[in-house]
Amino acid sequence: MTVRRSGEVGLEEVAGATSAARQVLVGPDLSPHFAIRRFVMEPGGGMPLHTNEVEHGQYVLAGRATIVLGDEEVRVQAGDSLHIPARLPHSYTVEGDEPFEFLCVVPNAEDEVRVLRKES
Repeated sequence: MTVRRSGEVGLEEVAGATSAARQVLVGPDLSPHFAIRRFVMEPGGGMPLHTNEVEHGQYVLAGRATIVLGDEEVRVQAGDSLHIPARLPHSYTVEGDEPFEFLCVVPNAEDEVRVLRKES
């Protein structure tokens, strides 16, 4: 068993994103099967349309965003959860004037991020 305090884990910039950072709360060093990551996107920030080789489970902690999921556009806010299947194109655009924060659970498996469109 391991307890890791979130304040002891640094935020790292997300490559290819705008005003977005990631904090790996549980990674392969603690779990062989899954990772838990916290994302923080500042107002005006987001992530461009991209795909991943692994599925994502997400829970919104704070703020609002518009997320493109394949051909669908959805607005999410604190308290919402979503599942993003592997290889589904998706993007994030922060809405409003507060940061958008969410937890993201992914399997510890080979993943490749493919950016499909540069703008978020």
